Amino acid sequence: MTLVTTGVENLVSHPPEYLKNRRLGLLCNPASVDHRFQHARDLVHQIFPGQLTALFSPQHGFFAEKQDNMIESDNFYDPLLNIPVFSLYGATRIPTAQMMDAIDVLIIDLMDAGTRVYTFTSTVSYCLEAAAAGKKEVVILDRPNPVNGVQTEGNCLEPAAKSFVGRYPLPMRHGLTMGEYARWINEKFEIHCRLKVIPMSGWRRSMYFQDTGLPWVLPSPNLPTPASAMVYPGQVLWEGTNVSEGRGTALPFELFGAPYVDCHRILDFLGGPALPGAILRPAAFEPVANKWAGRLCRGFQIHITDPSRFAPYFTSLRLLQAVIACHRSDFAWKQPPYEYEWEKLPVDLILGSTGLRQQIEQLADLAAVREEWTGELDAFCRSTVPFHLY
Repeated sequence: MTLVTTGVENLVSHPPEYLKNRRLGLLCNPASVDHRFQHARDLVHQIFPGQLTALFSPQHGFFAEKQDNMIESDNFYDPLLNIPVFSLYGATRIPTAQMMDAIDVLIIDLMDAGTRVYTFTSTVSYCLEAAAAGKKEVVILDRPNPVNGVQTEGNCLEPAAKSFVGRYPLPMRHGLTMGEYARWINEKFEIHCRLKVIPMSGWRRSMYFQDTGLPWVLPSPNLPTPASAMVYPGQVLWEGTNVSEGRGTALPFELFGAPYVDCHRILDFLGGPALPGAILRPAAFEPVANKWAGRLCRGFQIHITDPSRFAPYFTSLRLLQAVIACHRSDFAWKQPPYEYEWEKLPVDLILGSTGLRQQIEQLADLAAVREEWTGELDAFCRSTVPFHLY
């Protein structure tokens, strides 16, 4: 049973007068659907016929067909509406003046992952900036944070680690919906975009996606299920290493490993397979693409047993430290480039910090390290509360 009504559905049921007779753009991807799987492009066209003049796509493409990072999409024409589809992950990641000239209002309907290291929030921030510069308006059709709006986790991004996978001082798990995030950055960082949010109905901050009754359509190719989204705020760390994060398998981010991993040594280091809110199950897999393609990898699948106790970021930091401790001679940090940064180590961009990588390498007490983040995490939470919509 559907418990939550999304922003696009509220747009359809109550079309706002301020959108009538305006040229509309729509930033969307395959996850931009209502509970009947009707796509936002078709819904907007139905209620505002002839007003859609441009479509925009984020990373992975309009059809979410591009599997990996830094695989660009081209512009093309939508065959149904005969309007341009502008890629914001291609020749540019920032909407150009020419793109914005085609519209009066940009509607955004994107499913976020609730995680700092997810480029959709960066794309939205660039859209707000471009709209402000071009005196356009932005309307965000809000969607659930799939990993709930209560739990926050991690260190806040340091200025030195800013990139396309983190432009603002968010913690790894930020607890905001896309609409709330946009409201926060628009005011706190003085973007001055004319911004409106069409909120959801029925969403509660404690909800994981599977509590909403909404259908899951993967927002990007390697988040195929709500479970993959739940581990992603931590398991994305492996992208900065030579350990497979499970890309090229049926369980990306739930699986991780490498040919050199000794599961018994890892479990001995951790004190067993039981982690707070999760179990590590030893597994073997052979990726068909990406790292270690065609090679047998040994590692684990993370099985979440209690979402309320599971802390994905801290858990994966412990796992990363365990792999380094047990396999220091084989483990390596991935080298640049990563998301269009050509000099900084990818893991520093993912962690949002350079010092944290060194603490992990030195096998620092991660519980004590986590305590160091308490002040900045609390300050972040206080700063975002005024922008909550739910």
